[in-house]
Amino acid sequence: MFNGKVAVVTGGARGIGKVICDEFKKRGANVCVIDKLPNEYFTGDIADEQTLRAFAARVIADYGNIDFLINNACLSRGGIFDCSYEDFNYVLRTGVAAPFMLAKLFMNNFNRGAAIVNISSTRDRMSQPNTESYTAAKGGISALTHALAVSLAGKVRVNSISPGWIDTQGTEFHGADSMQHPAGRVGNPLDIANMVMFLCSDKAGFITGENITIDGGMTKLMIYHDDFGWTFDPGN
Repeated sequence: MFNGKVAVVTGGARGIGKVICDEFKKRGANVCVIDKLPNEYFTGDIADEQTLRAFAARVIADYGNIDFLINNACLSRGGIFDCSYEDFNYVLRTGVAAPFMLAKLFMNNFNRGAAIVNISSTRDRMSQPNTESYTAAKGGISALTHALAVSLAGKVRVNSISPGWIDTQGTEFHGADSMQHPAGRVGNPLDIANMVMFLCSDKAGFITGENITIDGGMTKLMIYHDDFGWTFDPGN
């Protein structure tokens, strides 16, 4: 399906990113990973501009052009109660500035039919307390998606995916953890990787500027205290 194509994946050494890389490889793509963790291609911190430039230069030297850019890497450093100005900006550099810069660095090296897929989160529209650094980054990548889709119109399709609860440890969930999802289970990385594969394929040729939520229906579930077995106990 992707024989000979070149896929660039940030944060591809573990979790969702690694499964995305594995799925590209199964389909015959050449995969260029950048991650702070040791990996088979390029180890480095995407929050650093010079690291991004060195990484992009290596990819271009190795392959000339690319077909897919998957901006997956992000992290949290807490929120308003404990996140410093420096840490907040570090998260934004990782989760928003790096995807922008990579799109810019590869802008003239995308092959015909190329696609960018940004990994956002359902936290781009909903929050728990003290999550401002991560939430702001995910809101930013969602907005960056439609901006890039317009700027790169006719050259690169740009979409994002907003995962909900995705278990990356292979845990078996039962009871409330599963049943609070209308789909009846917690998500897994393959749920996200499958959508990445679709959005990079010709089957998604008429989709750009879109954000696709994959959360087992959680953001569609209305919750009211004492309705349908739901109760709110602020003491727990």
